[in-house]
Amino acid sequence: MAMAAYGTRLAMLPLRDYSNHTPPADAGMQQMALPKGGLAQLGPCRTTLADYGTTHDTFHEGSSLKLLPLQGGQGCQHKYMLKRLRSQGTHASAVTVPSADTETLAGIDWDNFGFSIHPTDYMYIMKCERGQWQQGELKPYGNLELSPSAGVLNYGQGLFEGLKAYRTFDGRIFLFRPKENAVRMLEGAARMSMDAPSEEMFLSAVRKTVLANQRWIPPSGKGSLYVRPLLIGSGAVLGLAPAPEYSFVVYVSPVGNYFKGGLAPIDLKVETHHHRAAPGGTGGVKTIGNYASVLKAQLEAKSKGYSDVIYLDAVNNHYVEEVSSCNIFIVKDGEISTPELGSILPGVTRKSILELARDQGYKVKERPVSADELMDADEVFCTGTAVVVNPVGSITYKERRTRYNNGGLGKVTKELYKALTEIQMGLSTDKFGWIEEL
Repeated sequence: MAMAAYGTRLAMLPLRDYSNHTPPADAGMQQMALPKGGLAQLGPCRTTLADYGTTHDTFHEGSSLKLLPLQGGQGCQHKYMLKRLRSQGTHASAVTVPSADTETLAGIDWDNFGFSIHPTDYMYIMKCERGQWQQGELKPYGNLELSPSAGVLNYGQGLFEGLKAYRTFDGRIFLFRPKENAVRMLEGAARMSMDAPSEEMFLSAVRKTVLANQRWIPPSGKGSLYVRPLLIGSGAVLGLAPAPEYSFVVYVSPVGNYFKGGLAPIDLKVETHHHRAAPGGTGGVKTIGNYASVLKAQLEAKSKGYSDVIYLDAVNNHYVEEVSSCNIFIVKDGEISTPELGSILPGVTRKSILELARDQGYKVKERPVSADELMDADEVFCTGTAVVVNPVGSITYKERRTRYNNGGLGKVTKELYKALTEIQMGLSTDKFGWIEEL
């Protein structure tokens, strides 16, 4: 069987373009039928149906295709042309999903990659109409088409998740606690009156998207593949009501460190005027509106040299809640405390650090943490999927500024960061069952 590893190019050319290059019948041609919405197996590679637009000749569901190896291919890194034999039905064309033995991209400076969007190869899309989820599919990464009256655009019906895939030192691919994200999306969707994919639908979509883009996973210790599942009200609605259609999208991007400087202490400012969430609101779910509301205070703080903002509770304006996009912990006399859940996000990394710290013998409490306690702490650190575990070097609250560990990395923070990242990257035993290997 011919093999098509990652990087295989499927050039969709009309017959006339290679009429002088048709090989004889015994030249290794293969013929296959692509089922509607399905996958056709080709060695370690899969070929699926997706729309490529108008720049290539088109194929259709039910097409029977011949795969013609071109001259110049080396090993299994062949190039192929597709020859159309029959066509019928809905417009579609063929794309290639990477094989499992793909190597990472060459020529990228992973040490200075940073945390920003880098378009990859494929995304996953699945739609739900009136409570019925359709078959999802991988498509080339690209723009989405939405009605101007889509529920997400008019009434903010949108949720997202964030998790990471890691490449281990021996080349394996790990997902970190993906079931936690699936459950959190289901809970958030219930709060936002949205139809959500089941836990298994969520996990299957994440796995397929990561494997399809596995060449973008940075080398071990150089970063990770950030996975962004997105649930939006894509159906058109004018009056205030739940959208009639929902779209579940998964896309990925390779990332480095969230804060500039890597694992370096950051400087935070306590926000005393604006609030992120209120009791009974949506602060405890990962809805898109929670993040737009923090931008004003964050931008103002960054313009003054701070890395980010710490938000206080909306009732007393005195108890710590969280940073713009991550949870916060304090360490005092060897005891670790973090704000209790309610109007803050139940972070997956937060949960993991609580379990790790207890396992290592630390006394851990989830409780109200006052701004005064924050300023008197021995260590402060942030946790989140993007930041992982990041030390805080200083905090400014009103007219007071406190520096922790002389602006360096605290002992407890360092221990917990090391313990967590070694599990994520396969350097230590995962006795908690957090890792899923793909």
